Amino acid sequence: MRSYLQEQGLDAFIVTAPVNWAYLTGFTGSSGLLLLSREEAVLLTDARYVEQAKEEAPGVEVRRSGREPVQDLAGVLRSWGAQEVGFEADHLTVQRFRAWERELPEVRWREVSGTVEGLRAVKEEGELALIRQAIAIAEGALREVFALIADGRRESELALELEFSLRRRGAAAPAFDTIVASGPRGALPHGVASQRRLRKGELVTIDCGALYRGYASDLTRTFALGEVDARQREVYELVRLAQQEGIRAVRPGRVAREVDAAARRVIEESGLGEYFGHGLGHGVGREVHERPVVGPSSEEVLRPGMVITVEPGIYIPEWGGVRIEDMVLVTENGCEVLTSFTRELLLL
Repeated sequence: MRSYLQEQGLDAFIVTAPVNWAYLTGFTGSSGLLLLSREEAVLLTDARYVEQAKEEAPGVEVRRSGREPVQDLAGVLRSWGAQEVGFEADHLTVQRFRAWERELPEVRWREVSGTVEGLRAVKEEGELALIRQAIAIAEGALREVFALIADGRRESELALELEFSLRRRGAAAPAFDTIVASGPRGALPHGVASQRRLRKGELVTIDCGALYRGYASDLTRTFALGEVDARQREVYELVRLAQQEGIRAVRPGRVAREVDAAARRVIEESGLGEYFGHGLGHGVGREVHERPVVGPSSEEVLRPGMVITVEPGIYIPEWGGVRIEDMVLVTENGCEVLTSFTRELLLL
């Protein structure tokens, strides 16, 4: 970030997104401001978090913010003599920014978007270790709940058991609202678990993830409850083939939309392209959806250290759907699939 300030001619930068100050400093509190200059870092937070911030953010000066946080902000920037100040345009309200303008009329403000997110897109070894553990927790929980999938069970019951298992295995929380979508509800890509009961002869899609020490995992599998018909197996195998082609296309230097196209082509050539309505994947790290975006219009270039999902799906209204999702690490020479749960269609 300091190199960025130097390159852009900024005297200071203000981080307002909690996920971004957590990435840069380790501080996990929900209230604060991180101020960066080319030499210094000051974390302003209220009385609830001062001691926590000192413990979590070594090397950062922690100051207690009073009842007028804008004055505390102004005091730091004036002590630095900051004239050109960048801020996170994606994470600041107009009301808050206007207060800064009134308090600091001498400052030239510069809108900045996606800078910290760009740094977060490439994971360091320590981050990868936490992501691998988050994946292990999610896969273990899914294997445990797999045995509970049965005719008559409610989607919500499976989701609850899955979330209990995630926490028992060390997750701080589910990484997102667990999706359990059975039968025709499988046509909902984000079909959060409902009170619907599972029935034999249906497909069941489960999308789950763990949050472990600030890092997320994201895993989807579609199962069959009882025997499947030819149409169900055909759609499943089509999605599996599309995912295989998508994973095969992941390598450094590849533009993300090209990876999306490799998987999408398989589904489009089958005549079912209209039923694959979302991007192929997304980055995963401190947030379950972060950069890079892997979609039809994404111009982001894949780099070693990026962790993305590859998750093609087919969603047919009133029939149901299939999605298979794995997490993939971009390596120096290609990619590594981080998730290990079988991609074969499991019959329960």
